[in-house]
Amino acid sequence: MDVQNFSGLGLEPMLTTSELANYLGVRTQAIYDLRTEGRGPSGIRVGREIRFRVSDVLRWLEGLSEQERDATPSGEQR
Repeated sequence: MDVQNFSGLGLEPMLTTSELANYLGVRTQAIYDLRTEGRGPSGIRVGREIRFRVSDVLRWLEGLSEQERDATPSGEQR
């Protein structure tokens, strides 16, 4: 896909489930499991497939970082 052609339309790139799993270094099933548990990034259903906006994935990953910081006991250095 030529992403540059779509960027002029104001459309942002989207990832397939396989692309997201590859980026995160996990199995595709892990992405489906996270979504089923309500802990995965928000996605958009396109027919039978799910697509993920890059901005949603980045926001989800940032949220995971914040949860990790919040889970660290106060006063403890990481």
